[in-house]
This record gives sequence, structure tokens and C-alpha cells, in this order.
Amino acid sequence: MSTPQRIAGIFDAVGVDAHLHAVDIDSRAEIGIKADEHVVLASIFKILLVLEFARQAAAGQLDPTERVVVRAADRLGGWGTGGCADDAELSLRDLAYFAMAFTDNTAADLLMRRVGADVLPLLAAELGLTATRITGGPRQLLESMYADVGARDDAEFVAIFPTLTEERVRALSVFDPARTTSSTPREVNRLLGMIWRDEAGPPAATAIVRGLLARQIFWTRIQSGFPPDVRVYAKTGTLPGLHMEAGVVEYPDGGRYALSIFARARSGQQARRIDIDLAMGEAARTAVEGLRDQH
Repeated sequence: MSTPQRIAGIFDAVGVDAHLHAVDIDSRAEIGIKADEHVVLASIFKILLVLEFARQAAAGQLDPTERVVVRAADRLGGWGTGGCADDAELSLRDLAYFAMAFTDNTAADLLMRRVGADVLPLLAAELGLTATRITGGPRQLLESMYADVGARDDAEFVAIFPTLTEERVRALSVFDPARTTSSTPREVNRLLGMIWRDEAGPPAATAIVRGLLARQIFWTRIQSGFPPDVRVYAKTGTLPGLHMEAGVVEYPDGGRYALSIFARARSGQQARRIDIDLAMGEAARTAVEGLRDQH
């Protein structure tokens, strides 16, 4: 049985359709399943956002210690500062840390305001990411969800969303790669490869991105598939029924592999499906082992 067939079996066992791409950062050997189809990025776009922050910091265009106050009107809910009861003051570099490590939407939104939302499509174009589409940040994503269901605020959305049918949920624009921030698994890995080879900006900037990817607190997806001596750098993305993660694994022998996995549950919208997360880890390890066996 081929490696792609084994990976497909892993995902079939938990009832998901998946897009996957794995590539050896140095030899460029690769394994893919629907790797060139467009997928919703959700919070994985924060890799590009933090890269732009790091490039501006390295160029002296902004001071990473600049202070930002996170106020009630800024909070978007979710992890990190979105759950604060009071105003919080952070530096720009700590906003980048919260956005990457905790997938903090509020921090990402404030960081995006500072670096310039219009700059991200330009960065994608500069790096040759022709399949990557940036339509906005976390605030725009949430606003599109509210508009699609007819909610005026958080409270109305929380009340309306559980009453929607699965078909109605899947019709939301945030699930359509043509109407929201999107890319392909292969192109996400191209970005990661450039970051690891210091081709996406000055070495000082790419080092910042790698350091922050190493600090993600979530471990149940790609990281769950690898032993402790394999170092994992990753960024999650989650929407109802969608589980995704992109990152790099580094082996003690120097092997470096970029992985992008986008899994969509065939039924149900539960946000917490540990079986899907763990299947992503198993698929990631299977893909990397397949690449290593090619040597």
C-alpha cells in the first residue's frame, strides 16, 4: 500500500475528507493528497501576518516593544486576550506571541491594524504565493459569519448558530475558499520552506517566526504523531467541522519536513474531535516516514 493510500485510510477511519502536503525542506521530495486544491486558511493565515510583523521589525519600520492597549471594543472572544475582563497592555511582539502561540484573534487583529492589512496580499505576491488569497483578518472573518446568519452581535450569533442546519452552516462564506482567506496545502508549505531556508525575509525576521511557531500550546494535532526528540513548530486553524494545522518537524539527524493538513468532518460541526486531531498526527508521521524512506 502506498503512503498516500495509508494516509487516506487514516482519515477515512475518523470520517473526514482531507487535503495534505508534506515536503522535505532540503531535498524537495514531497507527498500530497489534493495538495493543489484551495482550502480555507482560518488562523493559519497568522503565519503570514507574523512574518510581515517580523520583517517590519527587522527593517526598523516598527518598534516591537511599542505598547498597545487591548480594550473591550477590541476583544473578539476566543483564546488569550479575548477572554480578559479588563483592559490589557502588551507590546507588539507580545501580540505576535499571543496570535501565534494561543491563536489569539484579538491580538492578531490589533497586530494586523499596526502592520497594515493591505500589506499582506503584497507580501504574498512578493513571495510568489499566487494561490494565496487574503480577504481580511479575524475581525472580518467574524463579521462575515454574523452577516451570513443575520446576527448583529456576539450574543445574537451565539443564539442563532446552534439552530442552523448542517447545510446552512456549510453555506457560510468562511467555508468557501473562493470567498474567504485561502490557499493550497502545497503553497502553505512553500511559505514554510522559505521561512526555514531564510528566503522569506532577513534571517532575523524568519528566526522570529520560527521561534514563535515553536511556542504553540496546542499539541493534539501534528505534534501528537511524533516522539519527544522530534521538534515540532506549528500553527492551528479551526472552524466548526474543520481541523487544520501547518508546521515543520525537525528530526535529530537534521531532517526538516513541512506539513500542511486540512481535515473536514463529513458530518457534524463539533469543535472538539480529538479523534480527528490525533488522526492528523498519525497522518503527519506517516507522510514524513514515507519521505524519509525515499532516501
